[in-house]
Amino acid sequence: MQNRLPFLSLSSYGASWSANRRIAIVTCVVAVLLGIAGIVAVLTGGGNSHQAPVTAAPTRANSPSSTEAAPKPSSGSGSVPKPPQIAEPVAYAKAAAQMLWSYDTRDTSRDQQLAGMRAWITKETKYADWVSVSGQVPDPVLWSRMADQDQHATGTVTEGHYPGAFKQALAEDPTAITEAYIYVVTVNGKQQIAWKEGGGGAEERAVTLAVQCRPDHDCTLAAIAPSVTQ
Repeated sequence: MQNRLPFLSLSSYGASWSANRRIAIVTCVVAVLLGIAGIVAVLTGGGNSHQAPVTAAPTRANSPSSTEAAPKPSSGSGSVPKPPQIAEPVAYAKAAAQMLWSYDTRDTSRDQQLAGMRAWITKETKYADWVSVSGQVPDPVLWSRMADQDQHATGTVTEGHYPGAFKQALAEDPTAITEAYIYVVTVNGKQQIAWKEGGGGAEERAVTLAVQCRPDHDCTLAAIAPSVTQ
């Protein structure tokens, strides 16, 4: 276990939503649904929430990836899968969570990891919170150390669902979501991590995502919530 250099999986890293992006998403998704106070409860895990274990991914302060710009497309995406053509929020969120819990430093550079993740983000800049997504990737030094150990991980999903508060809000006013078409989805699963010389381990994972699914369009990822709500 001494050679283990943990990847910062989103489920255990409280990546902060930037103020401007959070306000935009909160305003559009929940201003009509629950009101400002209600949406904050939905997206920040108010009420009954479940935090995934942090042993495999300790938090990291002042991560440069949380503020840096997205890498140029020419960098490629390595082993990061392309976003699927899915028009159903829960199904897309499950695919996105699996992508976020998977990585392979053996054949993917940090820039490629970021470029691959960026392809999943909505092109509507008003709702896209790239900071909350890029903040899941370790800084260049740590990524290099992980690569030295051939560290890689595979994510598996057990289930995905709309949190209760979101379903209640949507039931109370089904038309409120028609401005941004952003859905709140919580996904549960597991991350299997391995490195050279037979090292490895597995841990439960959970994440709450904001997914945009406009009618007649494939879904995209808008943001990663700073905490998990079930």
